Amino acid sequence: MRLEDYWGIGPKTRDLLADELGVEAAIGAVESGDVRTLTDAGIPRGRATRILRHAHGGEAMDLLATRDARDVYKQTLDIIGEFAVTEAAGDRIRILTPLPDRDAMDERLDEVEAARDTWDGLDESEREAVLGAFDAYDSVGSGDRSAVRTALRLLEEGFEEGVFAPLVDLDAGTLEDATSALAGLEGGSDRIGDGADSQLDALRDQLGSVEDMSATPGDVLETVQSGARGTDELRDSFARHVADESGVEVGRVREAMPTEAADAAGFVGETLRTLAGDLRTAVEQRESEVRERLEGVLEAASEDVDAAVNTVDDIALALSLARFAEAFDLVRPSFVDREVTGVVSARNLFLEDAGEAVQPVTYAVGDHDLAVPGAAAPPTGDRVAVLTGANSGGKTTLLETLCQVQLLAQMGLPVPASDAEMGVVDTIVFHRRHASFNAGVLESTLRSVVPPVTSGGRTLMLVDEFEAITEPGSAADLLHGLVTLTVQRAALGVFVTHLADDLEPLPDEARVDGIFAEGLTTDLELEVDYQPRFETVGRSTPEFIVSRLVAGAADHSERAGYETLAESVGESAVQRTLADARWSG
Repeated sequence: MRLEDYWGIGPKTRDLLADELGVEAAIGAVESGDVRTLTDAGIPRGRATRILRHAHGGEAMDLLATRDARDVYKQTLDIIGEFAVTEAAGDRIRILTPLPDRDAMDERLDEVEAARDTWDGLDESEREAVLGAFDAYDSVGSGDRSAVRTALRLLEEGFEEGVFAPLVDLDAGTLEDATSALAGLEGGSDRIGDGADSQLDALRDQLGSVEDMSATPGDVLETVQSGARGTDELRDSFARHVADESGVEVGRVREAMPTEAADAAGFVGETLRTLAGDLRTAVEQRESEVRERLEGVLEAASEDVDAAVNTVDDIALALSLARFAEAFDLVRPSFVDREVTGVVSARNLFLEDAGEAVQPVTYAVGDHDLAVPGAAAPPTGDRVAVLTGANSGGKTTLLETLCQVQLLAQMGLPVPASDAEMGVVDTIVFHRRHASFNAGVLESTLRSVVPPVTSGGRTLMLVDEFEAITEPGSAADLLHGLVTLTVQRAALGVFVTHLADDLEPLPDEARVDGIFAEGLTTDLELEVDYQPRFETVGRSTPEFIVSRLVAGAADHSERAGYETLAESVGESAVQRTLADARWSG
């Protein structure tokens, strides 16, 4: 396969990768999902991530049919990435994609559940030990050496069960030798690392000392001349001084001495230069010998090192996903062979991550078997729901939540709900409200939401306030057409609108649900029950909003203006709302 055959790799990117890595190594990095290697080669992280998502996700990325669906995907990955135990695990999370079939989804869910069982079984000190081992992974330069050291540390700490079980199959003795060899070779072709060979370290120390003396030969001469009488005593004093200061054997110093010298200064300088040259040669020779030995150790241990790298990377990813699942109390969705998207007590992941208070919501479209203890279950069989109700009532948040749940399930990940029943879809069409009122926006919106539902695949339509992009009369007609099209094409859909009354009659397989504002809090904040009421048209209850404006008016004139509006929406309702808010206080 050629580099340019991969999505996102054009001529410039191909040439960059070929120059920096070589074609074979670059292809290996793409195939293994190695974000770090691509970014180290000069590819921007975002671009590298997109290349690898398409290389590994392929057609499964077509699930995300709209920009808003892709935004949910990216934001979800960002949240999951917060729980990565290593940088490498974070890179692997960033290239997670929807999976192509239910078997793959179930397999990943099995892996995440097993990892979560392991993580749940660890006490606080054990968790700190695990995270400490993975911190070491990121603190060492070489990826292979990091993985080997992490594997050895986890084994030393006694982690051998559950998700850690594959560590037991590693040869610890071979890995100990390999980590020493990797440490020695970290400098690449230029230099063997310190500590790899004691003889090499000693030669380097000797060379450094001699080079220091060679830089100030006058000081050396002054030191050895003071007690010397005659040439022979000077030579002996000099040899002993250099040997004492550098650790070089006296005999080696004497071998570097010139047979003839014009004067004492020339004798000292020439001896030190010759000795430094001899030591450089000795260092180079020893480095070559050590390199050959270490490369032999690594060649013999290559299978064990590869196994350690793969094992540690897999454990790191599994534990990262387990920590994410635990943090948000996620549950395994149930996949069914029916067209359905249904959730019980679902929570919006983005709001929870932001620390917002979240009211769990139960909702479903399609043919479901969900049980809702102590509450009414959503009607079953309706393929489409038209969701109505109060402004700031959580309608868009509900659409986003359904998008999150469907996406996480098809990525093989648990979902933020107490129960979820999902049919696998081919396309998620999530379209948020975009307040741009012109023909261009209308056309682009129709181009993004209509083709997926007519493609013949299984589609989940999540469309928010379609009326925001065209005039109300036309919007109602077009929205009715979208609802009808969704039913006719056997798709699932939730459509948020304030035009429910204008959509009648709806197809038999569609229903209207409503979210209701219930009043004002003592702080005059709108109080909303975010749980939709099924087969009931929601109301925006403008008297609550007007009541808040009346109560918060800055002066008499402004208040009088809001009171005029109160007459339009029902002055008695406004006064009753204000009285209720004050009475609550």
